[in-house]
Amino acid sequence: MKIISYNVNGIRAALKKGFIDWLQSANPDVICLQEIKAQEDQLDLSVFEAAGYAYNYWFSAQKKGYSGVAILSKTKPNNIVFGTGIESMDFEGRNIRADFDGVSVMSLYLPSGTNLARLEHKLEYMDLFQDYINTLKKEVPNLVICGDYNICHEAIDIHDPVRNKNVSGFLPEERAWMTQFLNNGFVDAFREFNSEPITIAGGVTEQTLEPTTKGGDWTTH
Repeated sequence: MKIISYNVNGIRAALKKGFIDWLQSANPDVICLQEIKAQEDQLDLSVFEAAGYAYNYWFSAQKKGYSGVAILSKTKPNNIVFGTGIESMDFEGRNIRADFDGVSVMSLYLPSGTNLARLEHKLEYMDLFQDYINTLKKEVPNLVICGDYNICHEAIDIHDPVRNKNVSGFLPEERAWMTQFLNNGFVDAFREFNSEPITIAGGVTEQTLEPTTKGGDWTTH
């Protein structure tokens, strides 16, 4: 199964910039989207169906034009789970999961810590999410978590680790959480295949995961 994770920074804007052409060229079996910034009824779903993704699922934030995640699939999942069931986590539309034969795929968009209040919310979310995943893995052991974690784990994952050491996204407590999360039975799929440091200040990294070719769980950020 070929899986891609992509923060589109607004699906409606992405559609105007050739998203469908790119999607057909990349040709994943499943694509996980983050920061869709749209409600389902604001989208023409026929464009995704025509591209081969008849099974598309959207979990939007209550606030319009903000956050939100989605999963598009060529094949019909056995089950779809919208959110986590934890109200403080779900009102911003940050988690959706699709269960297939032998593997479950989750699209995750962790909050950013743009100010003190949002940082406190992010840290609380991280703790709640870890507890949620610990429980979920007992039921769903083969779990792929794709998404935008808003965390750079190691110095090689960020353009300027020295200047950013006190910036949310690279704080010691955020990095420690990521270490603990990975040590809880996951593999950083991007770093599994790419050990080179990040050399640019921005840009999009697309992760393609093949969980059926190797045992264990996968996560990507």
